[in-house]
Amino acid sequence: MMASPKPRTRIQEKNTAAILDAALEVFSQYGFRGTTLDQIAKAAGLSKPNLLYYFPSKEAIHVELLGGLLDLWLDPLRALNSQGDPIEEIVDYVLRKLDMAREMPRESRLFANEIVQGAPRILNMIEGPLKELVDEKAGLIRQWSTDGKIAEVDPYHLIFSIWSTTQHYADFDVQVRGILAPARDEHFAGAAQFLTHLYCRALTPD
Repeated sequence: MMASPKPRTRIQEKNTAAILDAALEVFSQYGFRGTTLDQIAKAAGLSKPNLLYYFPSKEAIHVELLGGLLDLWLDPLRALNSQGDPIEEIVDYVLRKLDMAREMPRESRLFANEIVQGAPRILNMIEGPLKELVDEKAGLIRQWSTDGKIAEVDPYHLIFSIWSTTQHYADFDVQVRGILAPARDEHFAGAAQFLTHLYCRALTPD
């Protein structure tokens, strides 16, 4: 019988968290290819040998981050409730995704960088748990459309459009702020109002 892994000590948990937070910052700025273990170790306040005690490679850190991030990213879609009002459920999903763009821009950019590179480290997650969940919720949206509760819409492209219109505010933050020159995060209120109106109009049956 295989022995259970020993629980991490408090200092191990602290150092692991420091490494992952530092890696998130560095990866989100420089991407996987542009990031080095030396950069992560310096940002975490650890030596490189100490970092390698916790993670054997840069890829191991990256995969750990992406795995946790993808699970977190799926939570708002999981919350789409078949018993709720369809338009309210979809708009709530839009607004939750927008909140994540505001509160977690580094995580969004990390995920976007991985996708742009062809998702070499998480393709199995995308073709597995992500696809399964999207298929499930696309079926729900299609049923709402069939029942006349929302306008006729391609459920997959609806979900893709929600990802695009919300994550844009994190992934292209410099561009948004350069054009709007907003005070800190005030543009998110305008985005929420606009996207609510957009999706309510698009989803309301004729």
